[in-house]
Amino acid sequence: MDESGGSFVEVRRISQAPDRGSVYHSSPEIITGSTAWIGRGFSCVCAQRRENDVRLSFDLTPSQEALRGLWYTAYPEVELRDIISEQWKEMGWQGKDPSTDFRGGGFISLENLLFFARNYPKSFNDLLRKQDGNRALWEYPFAVAGVNITFMLIQMLDLQVVKPRSLVGVIFLKLLSENDRAFDILYCITFKLMDQQWLAMRASYMDFNMVMKSTRRQLEHELLLEDVCRVEDLPSYSLLTR
Repeated sequence: MDESGGSFVEVRRISQAPDRGSVYHSSPEIITGSTAWIGRGFSCVCAQRRENDVRLSFDLTPSQEALRGLWYTAYPEVELRDIISEQWKEMGWQGKDPSTDFRGGGFISLENLLFFARNYPKSFNDLLRKQDGNRALWEYPFAVAGVNITFMLIQMLDLQVVKPRSLVGVIFLKLLSENDRAFDILYCITFKLMDQQWLAMRASYMDFNMVMKSTRRQLEHELLLEDVCRVEDLPSYSLLTR
C-alpha cells in the first residue's frame, strides 16, 4: 500500500499508484523476513511447536515449517503432499509455492496467518471458506489478501521506521506496551473488518483496492477513539470469534 492508501493484490512493491482494478506490478521485494524491526515483544509464532503437531519437522526451514503448520491448522484432515504443491491454491495462494507470494510482505505476514488460524479458528475458517454473507462470484484470494493486510498495517502504523510519524503509529505503540501480541490481534481484527467491508460494498475482485482503502480509514478512526487503551477496546474486536 502506498502513502495515499492504495493497495494491491500481489505482494510486490507497486511502482506507481494503481488504477482501480489493477492487481499488481512485480518489482523488488520490500520487507525483510525478520520480525526484529517491529521492536519489543514479538516472538516467532511458527517456532512455538505444539506437542500434538507431530507432522512438523525441524529439518525444514522456518518458513517451510510455518507453512506446514498453517496447512494442518487450516486442513487438519488433509495431507499436504509436498511443501510445493498445487494444493496451496485452495488456500488462496497464487501458485504452488506460497513463498513467492508472502516474501514481499515479509516472514511476519506468514506468522500473522498462523497466529490467526491458531488463536481465532472460527473467524479464520469463516474467512478461508467464505462462509459469511452473499459472496461475489469472483472472490479475493484468502492467503494473498492476508499478506496485503500485513503490508497495509506496517505502512499505516509506521512500523518501517524507528519512531512513528503518525498519530495512529504512536497510539499503536501504547497498545503494544499493554499487550505484546497487539499487532497479531490487530491483524486478525483487520482481516475480519476487511471482509465485513467487502460484503457491505458488494465487492468483487476488481474492487479489492477500494475495500482496503475503506478498511484502513475505519481502522484509523477506531484507533483514534478516546476510550481505546488496549487493542481489545477497538469496536471491531467484537467481530472476532474463537
